[in-house]
Amino acid sequence: MEVVYIADVQKTYAMVIGVVLVLLGLVGFFQVPILGIFGVNLAQNILHLVGGALILWLASKGSAKPTNMWVGIIALVVGVLWFIPGASGLLASIFAINAEISYLHIAVGVVSLGVAYGVKEAA
Repeated sequence: MEVVYIADVQKTYAMVIGVVLVLLGLVGFFQVPILGIFGVNLAQNILHLVGGALILWLASKGSAKPTNMWVGIIALVVGVLWFIPGASGLLASIFAINAEISYLHIAVGVVSLGVAYGVKEAA
C-alpha cells in the first residue's frame, strides 16, 4: 500500500484547481455561457487565467496548504457576495457572475477550506 502524505493531497488539490481555472479561462473565450449555465466575460476569463497560473505556481513552490486556504476564503466571499443586495449587481456587471457561479464558488470554497484544514498531517 502506498503512503500518501499531506503535501501530496494539498498539492494535488491545488494543482487541480489551478488547471481547472486556466481551462475555464480559455474555454470562456470560445463558449459563452460555459456549459450553457455559467456566464463569463473577458474580465472573468482573464481573472481565471491569472488566478489559475498563480495557484499552479504557488502549489509548485510548496505553498499548497495556504494556497488552498486562500482559494477557499476568496471563493466563499465571492459566493456570499451574490446574496448581498447591490454587490450581486456589481459582480454581474463587472464579471458576469450569476447565481449558478455563486453556488459553485460556495461549493469550491467549502471544499478548499475542508482540504486546507481537514487533511491531517501524518503522525
